[in-house]
Amino acid sequence: MERLDKRLAATGRWSRKEARELIRAGRVMVDGAPCRASEAKVDECSPVLVDGAAIPAHVPVYLMLHKPAGVVSSTEEPGERTVLDLLGEEYRNIGLFPAGRLDKDTEGLLLLTNDGPLAHRLLAPKSHVDKVYYVEVDGALDQDDVLAAREGMTLGDGTVCLPAELELLSSNSAHITLREGKYHQVKRMMASRGKPVAYLKRVRFGPLRLDEGLAKGEWRPLTREERESVFRA
Repeated sequence: MERLDKRLAATGRWSRKEARELIRAGRVMVDGAPCRASEAKVDECSPVLVDGAAIPAHVPVYLMLHKPAGVVSSTEEPGERTVLDLLGEEYRNIGLFPAGRLDKDTEGLLLLTNDGPLAHRLLAPKSHVDKVYYVEVDGALDQDDVLAAREGMTLGDGTVCLPAELELLSSNSAHITLREGKYHQVKRMMASRGKPVAYLKRVRFGPLRLDEGLAKGEWRPLTREERESVFRA
């Protein structure tokens, strides 16, 4: 059971305030009868109509966010600005969460959704969904680093990584493709090579590529093609 105004706001079409106005205006029907009480508890199976149009109980939402540095990848964190704080009001109370995390100082692509099964599938260790990062290091990258990544690096604490692909772009920058998601993995891999990370940005997550038209902190819904590609991943 959930409040009627919350049910309407969860669609992303109206804010809680707008939902209450619709309800007070008599434009909302529950179980075939008008309902003017915003606080009314509605069963998930109860049909809800606004101006005669059915409102589904759960509307899946998929957003691409260009996460800036300085923002944490969580739904709430005392004293911190979270990725949800970057969204419009209509998206803040519909159960969105980041599918995976980026460190506070890492930028780039983050998928926000309220589709738990999809997020679980994308993040499951057995899925091995590719994640591609642009990385700059303090030091000079070389072919020995490429081979070490391809063979599977051993981190400072003895953790062995799956093979990864390191594509050199310049003497101190590269694209690195991971097929797992260990804690601070790119930073720890580069540290094990004596070349600490100076800058890190995720540019791809599975089939999704960061829209370079999005400025840092901006977001947009996935296109139909992007949604379909994620469902197939």
